Amino acid sequence: MPKMLSVRGFTLIELMIVVAIVGILAAIAFPSYQEQVRKSRRADATGALLGFSGILERRYTVNGNYCDAGGTGGSNTCGVSGTNDTGSPPSTVYSSTSPVDGGTAAYNLTINAMNAAGTTYTLYAVPTGPQTGDKCGTLTLAQDGTRGITGQSTGITVNDCWK
Repeated sequence: MPKMLSVRGFTLIELMIVVAIVGILAAIAFPSYQEQVRKSRRADATGALLGFSGILERRYTVNGNYCDAGGTGGSNTCGVSGTNDTGSPPSTVYSSTSPVDGGTAAYNLTINAMNAAGTTYTLYAVPTGPQTGDKCGTLTLAQDGTRGITGQSTGITVNDCWK
């Protein structure tokens, strides 16, 4: 009598159990992964705000004010009634998006407020694209180093977002 070969393999039940386990692991891991990506983009935006602030401080050292760093108001607008030189920075001053080295913009960088004398400012990093809906909302940075957030989810503090 010929010898019968034994065939080894997986049963359909075993494969379904493995697929179910992989699905459960993916359902747990994917949201964590997405939150880590959001944190990474947020950290990049805080770095961009600090870099933008550094550029403005060099401008202040040379000119004695922050005038003409924004996208509106034209040149020499400090002290002119009704202008405060706000908006996105011209590309000659700094990047208007984060990440500053290109790629898909996660935050738009703007000078949101500047006084008429050009001696104070508030920078904003407004979430856009893939970062829209971030729990931290808009990140802010003032000329005196004050860090803040606006439009954040309930219970979120500045320290949660500026780590």
